[in-house]
Amino acid sequence: MPGTDAGLAVAFPARARSEAPAGSFIVGPLYDSVFFIFTPLLALALGGALSLTPLSRAVCELNGETESCVSLFSGVFTAAHLVIVFFRSHGDRTIFRQHPKRFILAPLALFGAMMVSTWMLVFVFVLAVWWDVYHSSLQTFGLGRLYDRRAGNDADAGRGLDRWMNLLIYVGPIVGGVSLSAHVVHFYKFEGVGSAFFSAVPEFTETHAGLFNRAMILLGAAGLAAYAWGYARLIRAGYRVSWQKAALLSSTAACSLFAWGFNSFGQAFFIMNFFHSLQYFALIWWSENKNIAAVLGLKGSARAAALPLFVLLAFAYGVWAETFGQTTHAAMSLLLTVSILHFWYDGFIWSVRKGQLS
Repeated sequence: MPGTDAGLAVAFPARARSEAPAGSFIVGPLYDSVFFIFTPLLALALGGALSLTPLSRAVCELNGETESCVSLFSGVFTAAHLVIVFFRSHGDRTIFRQHPKRFILAPLALFGAMMVSTWMLVFVFVLAVWWDVYHSSLQTFGLGRLYDRRAGNDADAGRGLDRWMNLLIYVGPIVGGVSLSAHVVHFYKFEGVGSAFFSAVPEFTETHAGLFNRAMILLGAAGLAAYAWGYARLIRAGYRVSWQKAALLSSTAACSLFAWGFNSFGQAFFIMNFFHSLQYFALIWWSENKNIAAVLGLKGSARAAALPLFVLLAFAYGVWAETFGQTTHAAMSLLLTVSILHFWYDGFIWSVRKGQLS
């Protein structure tokens, strides 16, 4: 990013600053509002509403063990959204031809490594927990960049600021809030493979929870100040503010703070996973609906069945993942392969700058 306001103006030519874009929404006002911009607040409201009903206390039995029915649904929905990335990575021929080795060899290598090494299986399990947090922040980041593009801004303007702000929005409330222990508890799995270093992480974080909380408050304040200052400079240079992006970041920050930071209504994982998964379903259907119909072999009037069949197949995997995904070493390896590839593939096939998503 250039170091002066005059230099910043290079990224905002006069034409871009003077002419408003044809459409400032990704899909449309209603679709964007429900499935992108205010989805975090809708999820927060849903979590609050559930906490007032007997459903929040309902228990389901699965494989001889009892589990919250809300938690069970959340697990199914989360797993369902993970698997649909393959409609774009392997189902979209244009994308597949760009990275054939990553799409063919990487799944085999990852699955094979976990099958032959329990240590690798445990490592990938813990990695998936934290990569999920990072990946979730980048989904909001990507949507925000789309709104910037719709507003007529340069694809690189404020990119670094947005990336760090979204990380702060997601990671800050986790590290500084009550949900930290729920994220680091998985490090205890390293006890089973004899790794004393990693298995000591939960106790360390619990001991220093107060320090993490104070550090994140200071970092959060400094981050917000830096973000505001950085965008003030961009605006003076001609950056056009997208209210959709501002609303998206605000709703996501509020949801993350109340869910991760305070575990409002006792539904933190349900709330955060629900809105993230719903956004992703909406995003991939918008961008890939024609390709999904083609992959499913639907033509003509039969294409009307693409959406329900797409959702049904995704949830079928989600049900399998929750029912059998952790019953055997092979099933767990497959489950984690899907999860890691979802995070990794999203990192390079959804690009605003490269025009793969516009």
